[in-house]
Amino acid sequence: MTWPRALIIGGQGRIGNQIARDIVRHTTAQVVVTQRRKLASGRGNATGLPAARVTAQSLDLADRGRLQQAIAQADLVIHCAGPFHHRDGRVLEACIDQGVNYLDVSDHVPFTQRALTFRDAAQAADITAIINTGVFPGLSNSMVRQCVEAFGPVEDEPSEISLSYVVGGSGGAGVTVLRTTFLGLLDPFEAWVDGRWQQQQPYRDRQVVTFPPPFGTAGVYWYNVPETVTLAQSFPVQTVTTKFGSTPDLYNRLTSLVARRCPKRLLGHPAVVEILSQVSYRMTQISDGWSGTGIGIQAEVMGRSGGCYRSTLIHDDAAIAAGLGTGGIAALMLSGTLRQPGVHPVERSLPTPLFEAMLRQRGLALTHGWTDLSPASFGASKPAVA
Repeated sequence: MTWPRALIIGGQGRIGNQIARDIVRHTTAQVVVTQRRKLASGRGNATGLPAARVTAQSLDLADRGRLQQAIAQADLVIHCAGPFHHRDGRVLEACIDQGVNYLDVSDHVPFTQRALTFRDAAQAADITAIINTGVFPGLSNSMVRQCVEAFGPVEDEPSEISLSYVVGGSGGAGVTVLRTTFLGLLDPFEAWVDGRWQQQQPYRDRQVVTFPPPFGTAGVYWYNVPETVTLAQSFPVQTVTTKFGSTPDLYNRLTSLVARRCPKRLLGHPAVVEILSQVSYRMTQISDGWSGTGIGIQAEVMGRSGGCYRSTLIHDDAAIAAGLGTGGIAALMLSGTLRQPGVHPVERSLPTPLFEAMLRQRGLALTHGWTDLSPASFGASKPAVA
């Protein structure tokens, strides 16, 4: 028997490694993980996973010929080679050329918008391409869909979506995620507020949200993530709010200070981003011991008549949660259970029953149900503070 084959580009990073682990645990697929640097002699797959199931190879995305060859041997390609601020659509384009299904963990709005332009080409090639998988975006998108569908055929209908995220320290991820965070401070972005696109400044408008333990109250700020755009396109609501924060709160204050005071010409310089990322990473290596590396997601959907449905997810390691989110979708695609030709964000491609079954198989539990929040307290449990 020939087993399905998954190619994880950037698969030797923290999140890629967790995706590989999930695929090995839940499927029979053979997994190939790549890294840009040449593999050291005798290093093996360096994943801690069985060599019979997981092999490693070096692959530079600049080498289009080798990229095409690697993709041609796969049944599913998972693109994890961030930051996606520096990526174009060449991996997705090569998957379309080769007729190979595609996933990514992209978290950058322009990359998302570029990927969606391949929708017709992917549909014509009969491949399923799902973008923005992982934890946020990813699990968060499916939580919103779950909340929206809870309204059902009743008089009330969804009007506002609020997503709040909190990460403990480094979140168990590598320095690449911190690079992404600082790159996300560069420019203002468009968010769907009161029925129109309005400009927001990253890491502004702090709110204090109450999450379940171990987080408790945490500050969150406007942050530009792909679900800010895709959720507004997927659901007929008037407002989509996406806010992010971290613990300890000192990191929020420092990040907000960088967003407000650091000249954009400096923040846009690769060397400056690298210095900030490396310093932050070393700080989190110290603080992770007491802050933990977990993730909290709170999704709320408010109806026009005031009803509010909330879904909450807590996991003790953000990188593992991202691996479960992408790995779960990968398992569904590798088995043929999830097939939808075209390019789609998670909330348009993953039905809620499949999402809930995927979580149960991985021991992830959501807390969800109707709340009695008033419109004034929607999206935050305390008033905004400076």
